[in-house]
Amino acid sequence: MPTQENTNQKLADYVKKNISKGYTMDALRFSLLSQGYSKTTVEKSIEIANKQLAAQAPKIQDKPVIKYQTIDNDEMAAKIAAQDNAGKGFFSRFFGWFKRAD
Repeated sequence: MPTQENTNQKLADYVKKNISKGYTMDALRFSLLSQGYSKTTVEKSIEIANKQLAAQAPKIQDKPVIKYQTIDNDEMAAKIAAQDNAGKGFFSRFFGWFKRAD
């Protein structure tokens, strides 16, 4: 006769396998409840599966570095002028082709 812990682990394995296939947790919960498992057994199995999946997840070692830069008005004016001198933008050129000649 299967023990409660054995059943929970089998259901946790079932949940992990189907999560990897793309099923949602709610769909799996509904499926297990429809198959006659008790709500407490299903919830405990999902909790076990979540803990096991979290233990397998890679640890993030590096934190992102945020750099701040101040730009004075002369630099900003030079950047804007460079953009204006680059010519028309893509959409201006693209829709310019469709203008009607009156």
